Order: sequence, then C-alpha cells, then structure tokens
Amino acid sequence: MAGRLAVDGDELTRFMNALRKSTSSLAGVRKALRDSTVTGLGTDDLDRACEGFQEDWQYGAEEIGKQTEDLAEIIGKSRDSYLEVDKALEEALKKAAGAGGDGDGVRK
Repeated sequence: MAGRLAVDGDELTRFMNALRKSTSSLAGVRKALRDSTVTGLGTDDLDRACEGFQEDWQYGAEEIGKQTEDLAEIIGKSRDSYLEVDKALEEALKKAAGAGGDGDGVRK
C-alpha cells in the first residue's frame, strides 16, 4: 500500500510558491486597474461600460487573489502534515524493527 501513496514535499513547495507568485501577479493587475482611467475613450456609453468592466474585474481579481492565497496556505499545511506522518511512520518502523520484528508485524 505504501508504494501507491507518494507525496513529494519539494513539489508541494514549488506548487505553493507558484500559487503565491500568482497572488502577487494578481495584486499587480489590481493596482493597474485601480490606477487606470476609463474616461474619454469614446461615447458616454462606452465610458460607462469600461468603468463597469473595470469594477467587475477589480472585484474578481481580488477574490481570485484571496482564494489563491488560501489554497497556497492549505497546500503548505498539507505538505507539513504529510511530512510529519512520513517521519512518524519511519520512526515507528525503525522501532518495530529494533524490537525484533522486520517491520511487517510478524515476530521472528
């Protein structure tokens, strides 16, 4: 069974870092939207449509950023939990082997 479950802590760290980088990129998008102006692009209808678009995307980018950061935190906690379980399992198997067993639960 142990051969079917493998967790790569380094890969989880890379994934978590990529998510955090995405969060940072989204913050740049939000700043660019906040700093841009939409007036004078054309007709009043076009200006209002662009302003609505800007507000929607500002809100959406904020929400995506929050969710991405939350996911990065969850991935980090999961990685830590997997590594903790892996270490505890390794120690338990060493202890069992040292007590006269070979780690398979059968005493010899």
